Amino acid sequence: MESRPLRYFVAVAEELNFARAAERLGISAPPLSRAIRRLETELGVILFERTTHNVTLTPAGTVLLAEARIALDALRAAGRRTQRAAGPEPKLVLAVKADGDAGLLEPILDRYAREPGAVPVAVRLCGWHEQPRLLRCGEADVALVHEPFDHTGLDAETLAAEPRVVALAAGHPLADRDHLTLADLGLHAGDLHRFLDEIRQETRDLAQLLALVGLGRVAPLLPASVASRYPRSGVVYRPVLDAPPVILAIAWPQQSRSTATAALIRTATATAAATHDHPADQGRNL
Repeated sequence: MESRPLRYFVAVAEELNFARAAERLGISAPPLSRAIRRLETELGVILFERTTHNVTLTPAGTVLLAEARIALDALRAAGRRTQRAAGPEPKLVLAVKADGDAGLLEPILDRYAREPGAVPVAVRLCGWHEQPRLLRCGEADVALVHEPFDHTGLDAETLAAEPRVVALAAGHPLADRDHLTLADLGLHAGDLHRFLDEIRQETRDLAQLLALVGLGRVAPLLPASVASRYPRSGVVYRPVLDAPPVILAIAWPQQSRSTATAALIRTATATAAATHDHPADQGRNL
């Protein structure tokens, strides 16, 4: 199976309209339709149900869409990694959200630098949950990322499980409490990820987020390590006893065969084990 028909298929599957997909691909609709027919003939399955007004994926098409995205991402990633490997000095790219490493980034890099055969590591700072995309498209080799995230095409290992604290303006009515619960904050555990997503959409980074906290605009739940690493005038941190822990993982592409990447992953897990309690134990203690 070649990559071009897969690209054509993904465009139609995402647009569910042959005319829009053809415009997106820069071709006309008739050759696009013929290409999809040839792909269906090659696979021996029907990928789309077509009517005069609608195009929908069949169960087989739904499966192929997930697989085709992974395959096309892998091809693009292979090209980017090949280009980077041809550079004057081989290196690994580690993607991490600024201030989202639970204090582990520097210890990991220091410990890895002492490993035999270690290669230079370039740190790619990124926004909220950009790391999976960077891994899949070949712009990063490994990443530190908080759960939950899209694991498609990726493997991951848990590094740390941190309790959550809420960041409050110093004048907030709850700021005088020693600890809080989700109910105190008007939250339910099932709403937590939606709440966090809304906070992330409003801010670019931790500095901006804490500025909004100080103004009394937001009261986000954050990893406990933020409280000790980022004290700020006008902001107080309070434990939220029944909030689920923040899980930090190290992730990498499933198809990676790089010994340097494997060594960095081993170093990260060993560093986390030496720095934090075992993740499973932390989860039981919260």
